[in-house]
Amino acid sequence: MLDLLIKNATLPDGRTGMSVAVLDGKIVEVAPALDAPAANLLDAQNQLLSPPFVDAHFHMDATLSYGLPRVNQSGTLLEGIALWGELKPLLTEEALMERALTYCDWAVAKGLLAIRSHVDVCDPRLLAVRALLEVKRRVAPYLDLQLVAFPQDGVLRGTQGPQQHMANLQRALDLGVDVVGGIPHFERTQHDGALSIKLLCELAAARGLMVDMHCDESDDPLSRHVETLAFETQRLGLQGRVTGSHLTSMHSMDNYYVSKLIPLMAEAGLHVVANPLINITLQGRHDTYPKRRGMTRVPELLAAGIHVAFGHDCVMDPWYSLGSGDMLEVAQMGLHVAQMTSQTAMRQCFSAVTGNAARVLGLQGYGLEAGCYADFCLLQARDPVEAIRLRAPRLKVFRRGKLLCETPASVGRLHLPDRPGSTTWQTSSPADNCEQ
Repeated sequence: MLDLLIKNATLPDGRTGMSVAVLDGKIVEVAPALDAPAANLLDAQNQLLSPPFVDAHFHMDATLSYGLPRVNQSGTLLEGIALWGELKPLLTEEALMERALTYCDWAVAKGLLAIRSHVDVCDPRLLAVRALLEVKRRVAPYLDLQLVAFPQDGVLRGTQGPQQHMANLQRALDLGVDVVGGIPHFERTQHDGALSIKLLCELAAARGLMVDMHCDESDDPLSRHVETLAFETQRLGLQGRVTGSHLTSMHSMDNYYVSKLIPLMAEAGLHVVANPLINITLQGRHDTYPKRRGMTRVPELLAAGIHVAFGHDCVMDPWYSLGSGDMLEVAQMGLHVAQMTSQTAMRQCFSAVTGNAARVLGLQGYGLEAGCYADFCLLQARDPVEAIRLRAPRLKVFRRGKLLCETPASVGRLHLPDRPGSTTWQTSSPADNCEQ
């Protein structure tokens, strides 16, 4: 007997009337109109069954700290970094864990079941590292938390000196942090930025780890560290294991240079993460008008065959005062800023917070195919475009075939003086959901 059988589901690829059979936490069959005994039966009623949402770039050590010890008045990246520096001495492991666990609850309720979080390793106490490793352990039954050792102050620039910062980073990896991070554009010179990439990629190669660097998060078109990242990736044989996050300087680069750069990135097998909500609020702060929006060149990167994911980046922290853990909000903003309004492009934005994001993180078993984990969301929408348009409610969220969360369908009732009775509607499928 199956543990769970979902019937009458619509899948992101457009197939309708599909059944998904689950046994022992995995999908065992996906086919039209399956009929088999099951302990639990769910009629999806033609709503969208989606893989879980995946956040490819986040800062969980800072989340929900907005206003501590003060707010970011200028709204700039650099003031946010300075503010985080003021906050770090005041942090406690207990408070970090409490905020992170609260955010994980928010995430699961939104169908977000995998997060890659960068964690600051410049504090010699490694307080944030230890806190998030414990959070990772606690949430493991219901959320995949992947941690990046992130030298927020720079490896070579930091006040403790290069040797201490590298030692901190290596200790974090020894404790169980998964990925090597970096921030080359924040080093003091272009030379130091390039050197930091070389050192960090060599460390990752020696340990067999992935790399995810904050790279060229700047409006400066001459911030070109991603070129060095592509070179080191090829030199060290790291193809498919390296991600460049942000890459906002590409927004301002000369088109001729980009025509050379993107093929180099594709050849190196680089992944890219854009962070639409944060990129467009932190970048362009020195502009009057016209004002740059700062997000990297998502359509061009996708056209070159590069895997592009979207990240939430920040929620209520020194850099961003808003956010709710909703990856459909992220996809919606990315769609607008990149002007990705064709049907194909809008579906690519949905993939940037589901399947493509899982590929960037190297996650196995994420998908709606036989053999994949039974992790999925039932959305109050009929297709990915409608899901983004409406930021559709997550009617049910499953992990390994077990129900984690459910949210009532969005239903409204109008009482209009010029119409007899009342009108009820659901925001999805407007053609057939209104009733008198």
